[in-house]
Amino acid sequence: MASKWRKAKLALGLNLCVYVPRTLEEPPSNNLDASTDRLSNAALLSPGNWDGDGPRPMTPTPSSRGLKLYRSGSKSSKTCSICLNKIKQGGGHAIFTAECSHSFHFHCIASNVKYGNQICPVCRAKWKEIPSQVPCLDAIPRSASRNPVRWAHDDAVVTMLRPPPRRDSHRRHIVPLFQAPEPGVFDDDEPFDFQPAVAEKNSCSEVAGGNSSRTLEVRVYPEVSAMPRSNSRDNFSVLVHLKAVAAAGRQNPSQKNVSFPQVAQTPRAPIDLVTVLDISGSMAGTKLALLKRAMGFVIQNLSSADRLSVISFSSTARRLFPLRRMSDVGRQQALQAVNSLVANGGTNIAEGLRKGAKVMADRKQKNPVASVILLSDGQDTYTISGSGENRPQPNGHPLLPLSINGSDNSGFQIPVHTFGFGTDHDSSAMHSISETSGGTFSFIETEAAIQDAFAQCIGGLLSVVVQELQVKIESLHPSLKISSLKAGSYPSRIMADGCSSSIDVGDLYADEERDFLVSINIPAEASSSETSLLNVMCIYRDPLTKEFVSTEGEEVTIKRPEIAGEEIVSIEVDRQQNRVRAAEAMAQARAAAEQGDLAVAASILENCRRVLSESLSAKSGDRLSIALDAELKEMQERMASRHVYEASGRAYILSGLSSHSWQRATARGDSTDRSSLVQAYQTPSMAEMLTRSQATLLGSPSAQRLMQPLLSLGSHPKPR
Repeated sequence: MASKWRKAKLALGLNLCVYVPRTLEEPPSNNLDASTDRLSNAALLSPGNWDGDGPRPMTPTPSSRGLKLYRSGSKSSKTCSICLNKIKQGGGHAIFTAECSHSFHFHCIASNVKYGNQICPVCRAKWKEIPSQVPCLDAIPRSASRNPVRWAHDDAVVTMLRPPPRRDSHRRHIVPLFQAPEPGVFDDDEPFDFQPAVAEKNSCSEVAGGNSSRTLEVRVYPEVSAMPRSNSRDNFSVLVHLKAVAAAGRQNPSQKNVSFPQVAQTPRAPIDLVTVLDISGSMAGTKLALLKRAMGFVIQNLSSADRLSVISFSSTARRLFPLRRMSDVGRQQALQAVNSLVANGGTNIAEGLRKGAKVMADRKQKNPVASVILLSDGQDTYTISGSGENRPQPNGHPLLPLSINGSDNSGFQIPVHTFGFGTDHDSSAMHSISETSGGTFSFIETEAAIQDAFAQCIGGLLSVVVQELQVKIESLHPSLKISSLKAGSYPSRIMADGCSSSIDVGDLYADEERDFLVSINIPAEASSSETSLLNVMCIYRDPLTKEFVSTEGEEVTIKRPEIAGEEIVSIEVDRQQNRVRAAEAMAQARAAAEQGDLAVAASILENCRRVLSESLSAKSGDRLSIALDAELKEMQERMASRHVYEASGRAYILSGLSSHSWQRATARGDSTDRSSLVQAYQTPSMAEMLTRSQATLLGSPSAQRLMQPLLSLGSHPKPR
């Protein structure tokens, strides 16, 4: 008995078990405890069931009908670890057996090693010989390998003609969950539930009193309120301030979880959400267990009108779950799909994004709000082709499909919110993907912070009240010209005559704010006591009514007295000038650090801190200016050495740049890093969802006992 239990524990520790869904015809098993048998996949992933001594999610979660331990030499059919389909002779597919004894379909492994990758996607062993698809034996390219492999001409079994490696009879293999073949076109999305959408629209009209223009507030602030009429000035700053006004909060009746307070939500349009999840071998163990739990939290907090699809990727990508409404049935099926994840293989980010983009592009019906969430803990181990769908793009990133950022002239663009997990992920690539697509990049430094990071993101996504927002700025004086716009990553244009400009803002969450600095020249006045500067007007689409709304023009003027008086600088303008200075210093410091000069990078940040400390807003105790100083100091500390910068400094700075360029909250550091800067961009709906996540994680003594060792193991002391 002791020997069998030891073997079972060993198998669990190596992820050698797989959840097999129970069928109605399958009789109950009496081999395991009955209490475990009564818990479904959804119950194991649900946060409310982590209390007491009940079972907790593992990688994967066992059940009385799902724990299967396989030994080599068993009668079970082999499966290709890339496409997850069965390997059998006579099936019309060539089979490649590698020197490490793992077998694959030839066409699957050929694409895996097409660009020189000589790493086994299962055990990560380095191959000396790799497959090369050639028309005949004499056409074998010598550049494919030092020892090119010769292939048989038939389409049965492809093996090396050299002495094959001996198979270790004691080796055990991960057995993936059997899945049905994917359709060629992902047009099997579940139709909308139109009735709830009509009810939400009526609710919005009652709250807003039928005045949809109240959804957006526009304010304009000049740098100073008065200037002598005989004076002229270049680079005069005008601040354009926007705020999306949330209607009165209401509880979402679709929430079924009674263990925690309901989250008040603004009336909103439903969302189409595609999650692209890294399940490569490095995600095995605690990482995957916490990712499953975080996905369980996301699933439980989507409404019955929202639709979700789950994509997993390792050496290749697979759609685990079609785009489906999160009704009771849909939620249960989504939880089961997430629970089936098993970590193994390499990291093919490009293929995961391609499949996620395909889900969005092929859907028959499209919700007005849509986003992609990408999480990865590693670097893409596949070289991207120089042609075709994933060719390098002049205005994008080679890992990002053309169809997801509108570069294919389809007008189809979906923001990708990326999450870099741990110290080994490619933060530069993840940041570039998010910037190109219009999403944000978050840096998850510790394992325990995955759910909080997801919670903050979906708290915003589930509160979109403004879409396709465009700001139009026009000069009101014939001699006044617009010289520049400080709009961060938002696309902006200034007309050739300098008399008008525009900024494409896109979506705004409820209570979210945007600030843009406009630089103009102010001419001298002969006799006028007032100068009209700019007129600001906004056009946007209401995601509920799908109608376009225009705001009334907001004019900004300054007084022109004959005698100069004391200039009173606007604290609002000074605060945003500090934000722009800090963001520019971060970008310059990162450029210096990438060139290997950490001393110069730290000096740039230190100089910016000194300038900020002398500003009017900092001296008046402005919270944003104080938080900017604390953030710059943190970045300095993460440049203490090349090792520290590579491990966390680069990702921390890029996440900060993403936050400032989009003026949107991102996760940075560990779950205890709660700077007031993040709160400056954090909306009430984000804060509510984050509070809910933390209550879920730490609300019970058993959860605290579980999370404490994870926090202590995953946390790293900040560099000094």
